[in-house]
Amino acid sequence: MKSILNIQYEKFKLKNNLDVVLYQDKTLPIVAVNIWYKVGSANEKPGKTGLAHLFEHMMFQGSQHVPKEMHFRYIQEAGGTLNGSTSIDRTNYYESVPKTALEMVLWLESDRMGFLLPALTQEKLDNQKGVVANERRQNYENQPYGLAWEKLFAALYPADYPYHWPTIGWMEDIQSYTLDDVRNFFETYYSPQNASLVIGGNFELNEAKELVEKYFGEIPNNTVVPELNVEFPELDETKKIIHKDNVQLPRIYLAWISDKLYGPDDAALDILSDVLTGTKNSRIYKSLMFDKQIAQDVSSFQYSAKLNGSFIIMSTPKPGVEIHTIREEIFTQIKSVIEDGITDEELQRSVNSFKSSYIYSLQNLNNLVDQINNYNCYLNEPNSFLYDIERYEKVTKEKVVEVADKYLNKNFVELNVVPK
Repeated sequence: MKSILNIQYEKFKLKNNLDVVLYQDKTLPIVAVNIWYKVGSANEKPGKTGLAHLFEHMMFQGSQHVPKEMHFRYIQEAGGTLNGSTSIDRTNYYESVPKTALEMVLWLESDRMGFLLPALTQEKLDNQKGVVANERRQNYENQPYGLAWEKLFAALYPADYPYHWPTIGWMEDIQSYTLDDVRNFFETYYSPQNASLVIGGNFELNEAKELVEKYFGEIPNNTVVPELNVEFPELDETKKIIHKDNVQLPRIYLAWISDKLYGPDDAALDILSDVLTGTKNSRIYKSLMFDKQIAQDVSSFQYSAKLNGSFIIMSTPKPGVEIHTIREEIFTQIKSVIEDGITDEELQRSVNSFKSSYIYSLQNLNNLVDQINNYNCYLNEPNSFLYDIERYEKVTKEKVVEVADKYLNKNFVELNVVPK
């Protein structure tokens, strides 16, 4: 376990300021390549939302030296896997391949970093606008409870705050993208100084360095990346929203603005969520699901992001049970934590749960390499595994009560999704 939580790595920057981290592990004959661009939906502007997510699609549409759809084909024919993901703070592309295919992966990634725009066409853009619009219809608009998250966050944050809009974007914005919008976004954010490249697994260090220099070294930086300068948001009143949807049962969502990723209260908020709903013996779960048997489900989590976080509780009542009954019991249990505290057993169980699931996740090379990139981008130290796990070990019972009182006694947003 110690070797996973205290890795040996080599880190360097190219002349164009591309961050590179090399982590060698020759246990398996595979290599993982993981690149983070420090751009997500938070970097968009009202009226042009969803561009970061669109790029997750556009980056697979071919570049100057790689024909459309061939990125997938090259990797899969080599016996590898690949994908991408977009969050509010970053966009991530990753491949896992046999070690002999490392050079090919670096060529593919460098070509779309440096040479995407020459291959960009109106036809490709229109095609992907259609794909994203359909994705939004399928996963949001035509999905039961599918619009809940965007309604919750739109109410939690002001209209000009970077976390106000959904990562996929508003439909009218998706349909309005022009080639100039796409070019400008790419030139602003998809350049070496705004990226972090991590290579992990079975490879030779000197060879990897030479290949990174060969394929990425000549890519120029395009522009100065604009910084996000925003004040910590405050909710000046408690809001209640009723959203009618094609659902069989109502559902309640409660959201509070909370601490950011790796902030001083972040780990304690994770522990709090586990104490409230993490196991069958947790406070709210036990009350709603076993003692009173009035809910179909209940869960909570601390959603930690770069600028700030949000603490969410959600529950679906059983047929015939009113939402306000669920709501009252949730607040009763929160009040109990604040007034009476938590037990040693609750704290230890939660800390052990986080540690075990965290360490288990690192057994997967892709997860491990992605976590290295996370630490490199947010903490500027790829080897932050022990630091991260110690955040949870340092949480006290008093700290859990403190964050419950600090954040869950504030104004919040209540969303009720009800049958039409």
